[in-house]
Amino acid sequence: MDDCRLVRASLWCYPARWRRRHGDEAAELAALLIRDGRPAGLIAWSYLAGAAREWLTPRPSRRVRAVACALLAAACLLGVSAGLLASAGPARAASTSQPSPPAHCRPGPPALGHAHVIIRGVGHGRSC
Repeated sequence: MDDCRLVRASLWCYPARWRRRHGDEAAELAALLIRDGRPAGLIAWSYLAGAAREWLTPRPSRRVRAVACALLAAACLLGVSAGLLASAGPARAASTSQPSPPAHCRPGPPALGHAHVIIRGVGHGRSC
């Protein structure tokens, strides 16, 4: 059997949709590989394995693809909407009151007969 005919026969094992899309390119690639010295039997075997994979790989139906696209679009729209709503919330008015100091700077109840001591170096590195 002619080398190119062996490869062409193995390409016919692919599904028709695959052959319409990739068949000419695969045949041209095989011809180039054979011309460079690659054995036609190895190329044909590789194409047969690829054809088996192509037949055995499940393809989602049009309905499943349409539902998946609709869900993806809805998720994107919800994310954008949530982001816009969060950024458009009411702005906080500037407060004239001072923020409360960190917990380690707040004075606790003094012990009887003892002075209140604040320890520096804990927290934000500034004195309270």
